[in-house]
Amino acid sequence: MTSQAAAAILAARQARRILLPLGADAPADIAAGYAAQREVAAALGAVPPGGFKIGATTKQMQAYLGLAGPAAGFVQAENLQAEAGRFRFADLIAPGVECEVGLRLGADLPAGPCTRVAAAAAVAEVFAAIEIVEKRYTDLAELGTPTLIADQVFHRAGVLGAPAAGWREADLGAIRGRITVDGELRGEGVGADLLGHPLEALAWLAGSPAAAAFGGLKAGQVVFLGSVTPPIWLNGPCEVEVTFDVLGRVTASFG
Repeated sequence: MTSQAAAAILAARQARRILLPLGADAPADIAAGYAAQREVAAALGAVPPGGFKIGATTKQMQAYLGLAGPAAGFVQAENLQAEAGRFRFADLIAPGVECEVGLRLGADLPAGPCTRVAAAAAVAEVFAAIEIVEKRYTDLAELGTPTLIADQVFHRAGVLGAPAAGWREADLGAIRGRITVDGELRGEGVGADLLGHPLEALAWLAGSPAAAAFGGLKAGQVVFLGSVTPPIWLNGPCEVEVTFDVLGRVTASFG
């Protein structure tokens, strides 16, 4: 049976409207938030999901979202595009973009405590990525963290860059990412902003309540490890580019 929280989220999605605070129907705590998120995924045919996004991997983003630590959301495979994404701006709710390190798993990672070494061994590909997020909320404090988690922590879609050669020999903590909108630099950061190292973020995900809710991480799934910049909220149709040292570039067009 779908909870009232999951039903409200699905109704807001279908109507393409802001998700209002759920009041008495809101998930009571973080665990209930992830349980409701899995219900949303099941209703959308996304169990197992195409992958996951990790939000608030930087202290800057945790402060921005009012979170004490990272949070994760499932990703639908049908919402992923490759290298040069194209989106209709009018189809999105107050959209934004994030400058992400992304990867694809080559082996399963069971839910539970995980080291960076074990996480790295499970990775098949690493690439630059753009996460498309939506400001689907009014007052985050009133909405509450459990409801934010149930609603996939802003996630809407993503664009995956081409797999990078030589990433295992690179210092992923030192790589610098940059995001531009219509050619104007809007933000930059480094891999170490993501829990100290991008693969620490993957290790966190394996041990997170999200992994537990979905039965672990599976080979072939994509993971958005987090944004090295705050979200860049878009005012209208535009062209977005993300570039990372070593990892290359990826673009998204909003028409």
